[in-house]
Amino acid sequence: MNEQAEPTIETLSFEAALAELEAIVQRLERGQLDLEASIAAYERGTALRRHCATKLEEARLRVEKITFDKEGKAKLEPVDEA
Repeated sequence: MNEQAEPTIETLSFEAALAELEAIVQRLERGQLDLEASIAAYERGTALRRHCATKLEEARLRVEKITFDKEGKAKLEPVDEA
């Protein structure tokens, strides 16, 4: 069997990681994997979910909102950490 090595999770974009996670969920839901492959897929899926959550948090922290000072000049402020 000619299996390709899975890409390192840390190198995946959010979109690629999410697409792979969705594919893993579909295979698990359909019962397309044997027990060992299911466990490996679940572990990779967990790591992918964590990676996606980290990428979303990084994006959230980069988002800035525009506010105006008393003179009407625009200034950038980081989004509240709430």
